[in-house]
Amino acid sequence: MTVTVREIMAPAPITARPDATIREVSQIMRDEDIGTVLIADGTELIGSELIGVVTDRDLVVRSLATGLGPDTPVREACSRQLWTVDPETEVVQAADLMRNAAVRRLPVVSDGKAIGVVSLGDIAALGAPESVLGGISSAMPDT
Repeated sequence: MTVTVREIMAPAPITARPDATIREVSQIMRDEDIGTVLIADGTELIGSELIGVVTDRDLVVRSLATGLGPDTPVREACSRQLWTVDPETEVVQAADLMRNAAVRRLPVVSDGKAIGVVSLGDIAALGAPESVLGGISSAMPDT
């Protein structure tokens, strides 16, 4: 049976505007217990044009490690190379894209709107829930 991204994605992605500060986005990640925030340009975040993705790793590598301060706009730390999938994309295809693009998370976009995020952990938990990554990905956070 074919499994689609829609079946395993985290729905309702968290978004921020490009002028939000690195501190604000870091606090969103902490409060929401997530590692990715989608960066959207527009007056309405949901349904606005997706212009970037920022991960917890981006905040370290592209901001702290380069000397950017916490009040720097997140647009300076986000990845602008966007790899996205449709919700009806087969999970196997999404995994191939992740491997080829060397990314761990993909925004899920339908009709030009970000509707979710699928992660390597989501795929691991589906394919091998008893594996180390599958177990970690499906465990309750310890925060």
